[in-house]
Amino acid sequence: MSQLSSSPKFSTLVDLLRHRAQEQPDQLGYQFLEDGKTEAARYTYQQLDQQARAIAARLQQANTTGERALLLYPQGVEVVAAFCGCLYAGVIAIPVPPPDAGRMKRALPRLLEIVKDADATLVLSNQRIIDLLKTNEDVVASQFEQMTWLNTEAVDLALADQWQNPQVDQNALAYLQYTSGSTSVPKGVMLSHYNLMHHSDYLQRACGYTPDGATVTWMPYFHDYGLVEGVIQPLYTGVPCYVMSPLAFVKRPQRWLEAISKYRATHSQAPNFAYDQCVRRVKPAKREGLDLSCWRAAGNAAEPINPRVMREFAEAYAPHGFRWTTFAPAYGLAEATLLVSSKAVGTEPVITSLDAAELERGRVTPALEDVLQRDLVSCGQLVCETEVVIANPDTLARCAAHGVGEVWVADPGVAAGYWQRSEATEETFQARLKDEPQAGPYMRTGDLGFMQAGELYITGRIKDLIIIRGTNHYPQDIEWTVQHLHPALRPDYGAAFSIIDEGEEKLVVVQEVERSHQLTLAADEILADIRQGISEGHELQVSAIALVKSGNVLKTSSGKIQRRACRQNFLAGKLEIIAEWSERPQLSGSMGDFKTDLDTPERPVQVASY
Repeated sequence: MSQLSSSPKFSTLVDLLRHRAQEQPDQLGYQFLEDGKTEAARYTYQQLDQQARAIAARLQQANTTGERALLLYPQGVEVVAAFCGCLYAGVIAIPVPPPDAGRMKRALPRLLEIVKDADATLVLSNQRIIDLLKTNEDVVASQFEQMTWLNTEAVDLALADQWQNPQVDQNALAYLQYTSGSTSVPKGVMLSHYNLMHHSDYLQRACGYTPDGATVTWMPYFHDYGLVEGVIQPLYTGVPCYVMSPLAFVKRPQRWLEAISKYRATHSQAPNFAYDQCVRRVKPAKREGLDLSCWRAAGNAAEPINPRVMREFAEAYAPHGFRWTTFAPAYGLAEATLLVSSKAVGTEPVITSLDAAELERGRVTPALEDVLQRDLVSCGQLVCETEVVIANPDTLARCAAHGVGEVWVADPGVAAGYWQRSEATEETFQARLKDEPQAGPYMRTGDLGFMQAGELYITGRIKDLIIIRGTNHYPQDIEWTVQHLHPALRPDYGAAFSIIDEGEEKLVVVQEVERSHQLTLAADEILADIRQGISEGHELQVSAIALVKSGNVLKTSSGKIQRRACRQNFLAGKLEIIAEWSERPQLSGSMGDFKTDLDTPERPVQVASY
C-alpha cells in the first residue's frame, strides 16, 4: 500500500521549512479562505520562513528556549507561522482551542487546566483574543495573568535577520498535543521532531501524497488530524494547502467541496459527520458545477465511521466525479502522532457484515441471513511498518485471531508519553503482553477492535462500552439507530450510556432535537419509536429517554460525544429536557432520583482470548 517518498529526509521541522524556503521560495504554502471561499491571508514558503524567524527571534530575546507556549488563534495561516516560530526558537508549542466571548465560561476551565498542567509561561495569539482574555476576571485571577503574552501579528519582520538557529535535536519536543478529554482529564502527549518527521514520511508513502497534489483542510489546528495531516503534511510533501475554518464548513458544507473542486485538491480529510452533512444539507442544485474527480484520498477518521453515510455520499456525488475508491477510512490517535491504519489509495473500502450478537460477546463471526448483523467499515491496513496486536485489556494476553480486544500499537512514531505524568505514561505506553516479555513495549489505545485479513476494525472505546446482562453494546450503534428514526432527531448529537439503578445496569438515551422541530414535536410518538427501534435493533430495553434542546449533548474539541459528561448532567438533573420517558414513571421530570454511583467501578470487558 506504500508509495516511495519523493521528499528529502529531514530530522526536524525547522530543517524542513528552511529547505522549502530556499528551494521553493515563491511556491504557495498556505492560503486562507475567508468564509470558506474568499482568498485572504497567504504565505509562500519564503514568507512563512521569514515570519517564523521573526517570531522566533522575538522569543529568543526573552530567553524562552524549552518553555511551553499556548497557541490561541482563529483558524487561518497565522497559527501556522506561530507554530513554526515556536519550533524555530526551541519553544514547545501547545495548540489549543481559542476562546470566544459566547463560550468563554465553558472553554476557560479546560484552558486553565492545560496552563497548569504544562506549566506554560507564554501565550502566542492576536490582539483581539489577548484583549478578550485579559478582560476576563477569571483570567486576571489565574496563572494566565502571570504569563508572557505575544501578539505575533505585531512582530516586526525585520527581526527575522536576528534569528539564531537553535540547532534542535530530532529528539527534542516539538509540541504537546492535549487530548480532547472525551473520557478523561486532558493530558499532554509529548511529540518530538522525530515523531513528526517519521510519521510525515509514513503518511506520504501510505496515503499517496505527491508533489503534484494540493490539499484542503477545515479540521481545527488544535486537533491531531488538523495539525499533522491538515497542516504539516502539505509542508512535508511541498504542496499548497488551502485552509478553511470549521465554522465556515458548518455554516455551508458545500464550501468544502467547492474548494476541493476549484483548487483541484487531491487530499482532504474529515470525520464521518461531515460527509453526512454534505448529503443532508447540500441540495442537488448546489452541487451543480462540482468536479471532484481530482480527489484521490477522502480521509474519514476521528469518530466512528458509518457505512450508510459513506454509501449515501458516494451515490450523491458520483455524478460530480467522486469515486467510491476515493474514500480513505482510517484510524489514529494523538499518542501515535496520528494514523495507525489507513485504506490504500485507489482501492475499494472494505465493509464487513458480522453477527451482532457474537460481536457483543467478543467474537468475530460473519453474519448469516437470519441474524441481526452489524456492518463495520475497515480502517484500512496498518500504516507502513506500524505493528498492532489485539490484547485482552484485563488479562493482557494476546487475543485469538477472531477475538475482539484492545488495540495496542508499537512504532517509532508513537509518542514518548504524557507530559509530567509518569504513572499514566507507564500504564499507557509501556504495556507488555502476558507470557511474551520479548514483545513490545506497546501503547494501549483504549479502543476495542480486531484484525482480519490484514485490515484493522475498530468496534468502540473500552470506557464507553455499555454492558448489560454480561453483553457488550457499543453506544454509537444505539445512537445511530435512534437518530435515523425521525428527522426531528439531530444527527451526531445523541448519547447512549448506562447507569447503575438499584444494583442493575440500565440503558439511558439522551438525544437532541432539531431546533426547527422543537415547537411541533410529536414527543409521545418519537419516544415510542425509540423504545421500539432499540428493542428490535439491539434486543435491549431502554430504561430512560430524554429528548433535549440543542447544546445539551456536549462534544470534545475534535467532535467526539462526551458521554460521561452527558451521563453526569443526566443524573444531576441539569439537562434542558423537552420530553422524556422512564420505565419508572415516578421519576419523570427528576432523572436525578436514580440511585446510582457516578463513578461506576471499571468492569471487565468481554473479549475473546481463547
